[in-house]
Amino acid sequence: MNSTATDLPPVRGPKSPLTMRTVTADESGQRIDNFLMRHFKTVPRSRVYRLLRKGEVRVNRKRVDAEYRIQAGDEVRLPPVRIEVDAQPGRPSSSLLELIEGAVIFQDRHLLVIDKPAGVAVHGGSGMSFGVIEALRASRPRETLELVHRLDRDTSGCLLVARDRSTLTALHALIRNGGMHKTYLALVAGSWQLGAKRIDAPLATDNRQHGERHVRVAAAGKDSVSVFKPVQFFGPLATLMEVDIPTGRTHQIRVHASFAGHPLLGDDKYGDRARNADLKSHGLKRTFLHAQSVAFEWTGSGVPFHVSAPLPAELAAVLDAITPMKRSGSKSGRRAKPAKR
Repeated sequence: MNSTATDLPPVRGPKSPLTMRTVTADESGQRIDNFLMRHFKTVPRSRVYRLLRKGEVRVNRKRVDAEYRIQAGDEVRLPPVRIEVDAQPGRPSSSLLELIEGAVIFQDRHLLVIDKPAGVAVHGGSGMSFGVIEALRASRPRETLELVHRLDRDTSGCLLVARDRSTLTALHALIRNGGMHKTYLALVAGSWQLGAKRIDAPLATDNRQHGERHVRVAAAGKDSVSVFKPVQFFGPLATLMEVDIPTGRTHQIRVHASFAGHPLLGDDKYGDRARNADLKSHGLKRTFLHAQSVAFEWTGSGVPFHVSAPLPAELAAVLDAITPMKRSGSKSGRRAKPAKR
């Protein structure tokens, strides 16, 4: 069988030079991994994270992890990286562009809110070439678009995207100071008998198992708080929960739910295999976690902002399948209040 041009490896070019960059005021507040992605545009995300893990990237001569937020005046060491001559950023498919543009539930001149579909990553990497942000940048090439926060690939619901640097900086400050309120709907295993429960358990996000990140509760981890409130009981099988997260660590709700003894149903990493198999027979094909709403007040103006996304039909169908009566008084109606600044 003859090889085609696409079968051949890319031509390896020279390495980029070692560069020292001073962070500007406009760049301040963003995560170091995002900063690196913009600098090494044709370098795979996996390679960028490897540079961080190996300590080849330094900030003020010190190692930093991917979640470090750069500040104005920081000196960033950008190591030499081999540039592949044929490496060119691709373009997301037209079907992905249509899917993401069709999922926009709010926009003004500062902000976009996406009702992210489950199964779509927020950015490329981890086996997916493109995600939400790449699709938006492709369909809106003249805009400066940045993710305000992240959602797991399996999680659906409200995702904020800033349309300018000042909005990104302002919303990141709100997140750091606890001014952004994110509420999720989650279906957990068993009958939750803990009432409204605040789980304050630090999380370590640097552990990897078989090459994948595996978050765990650890005394030396980062402060992490989740507030669980039962919404609807399904006998001994499951409980629908409303979860508020004052902090937003990787896999936080999933790990805290498991820590409380009631793992999320459908979660194949931190969940219960037997319970997952039971719910799969009722139509649950992914982790039952949905980012239902986001609320905050714009800094300086005090104008409130609130947006919500309905529970996806496939998850609502699971709830219907495990109860003998149709649900009433659903809290998942879509609504959005515009931001005025």
